[in-house]
Amino acid sequence: MRLIYLDYNATTPVAPSVFEALEPFLKEHYGNPSSSHALGRACREAMEDARAKVAALLGADRDEIVFTSGGTESNNLAICGTMMQGVPGVAGHLIISAIEHPAVVEPARHLQRLGFELTVVECDSQGVVHPAKVAAAMRPDTRLVSIMHANNEIGVIQPLREISQICRDHQVLLHTDAAQTVGKIAAFVDELGVDLLSFAGHKLYAPKGIGALYVRRGVRLEPVLHGAGHETGLRPGTENVAYIVGLGQACMLAFRSLEESSQRLQMLRDRLATQLLQAIGSRLTINGQDAARLPNTLSVNFPDVSAAEILARLPDLCASTGSACHSNASSMSATLAAIGLDPDDARGTMRLSVGWFTSEEEIDRASNLLIGAWEGLTR
Repeated sequence: MRLIYLDYNATTPVAPSVFEALEPFLKEHYGNPSSSHALGRACREAMEDARAKVAALLGADRDEIVFTSGGTESNNLAICGTMMQGVPGVAGHLIISAIEHPAVVEPARHLQRLGFELTVVECDSQGVVHPAKVAAAMRPDTRLVSIMHANNEIGVIQPLREISQICRDHQVLLHTDAAQTVGKIAAFVDELGVDLLSFAGHKLYAPKGIGALYVRRGVRLEPVLHGAGHETGLRPGTENVAYIVGLGQACMLAFRSLEESSQRLQMLRDRLATQLLQAIGSRLTINGQDAARLPNTLSVNFPDVSAAEILARLPDLCASTGSACHSNASSMSATLAAIGLDPDDARGTMRLSVGWFTSEEEIDRASNLLIGAWEGLTR
């Protein structure tokens, strides 16, 4: 039988029109966009057109978009670039949350090892980082707050607008890792009130290895990489034109169908949750159920079993027992620990994330397979 793919939060397939848009730039249009001849100019024009499409999806201006290799590089440039900019020596304080992706946690820990001060703000049992906690962590030397837009494991959306006001009051920059939200829900930078926003192409139907960082006009960063003056000097290296074109096409697709797609994803997610709850009952719990969540993300705790054991019985189903970036870890993830999930419940945690190409028939098949595997393990 055909595989059922319910791991869209880990990565998405490349959309057909995205591949069609980028393919010519792997074949005919192979010029260096810094070259002044015809082949170079064609690549430069295509790249700037893609930049405009990315900016439109974020409600930003074209000159505020920096292309990178993905979300991890964007996060490193935003966090390290802010903390290291314009300060003689090591000085300054950084705030992150307890539910951040490793692509934020590890740059923050790296800075801490260098001598910068770091505060990690806890969340509540639903996975929400309350603005008051951020306010309480502020110090005179705080330079940056980095809070993800939505969690990659349980899908909980954070109150960035309120957090941004606190940052404004303290004249502190706000960065958000929006890898899980761009293309799924509205992520307009002015509405969120952020100064820096990171995302990755492979989370919204573009290829792996391309991403972008929004940098609000006037915000200055120290480059993480050093070389020629590409991307206004913030990201040296000859640009990946083909993938940039693909990212632009993916952003245009998302922009055109954002509300309709969001509603459909939520319908599919809720259909799956309803079927699992009807079969298993109230002992099946949903992480972050009482908070605002991504429309495509369902994090459930199967009772009395290991989620890994369920998936081992279902070779036709692609899902995750946690974040794919650290799913090989045997211990409870940082997010599940932060929300205070009981270790026995965490054993049964499975992340089921739907996407553009998920059908209702696949949802029904998946629920039947999951229910059957759970019943087989609990008999």
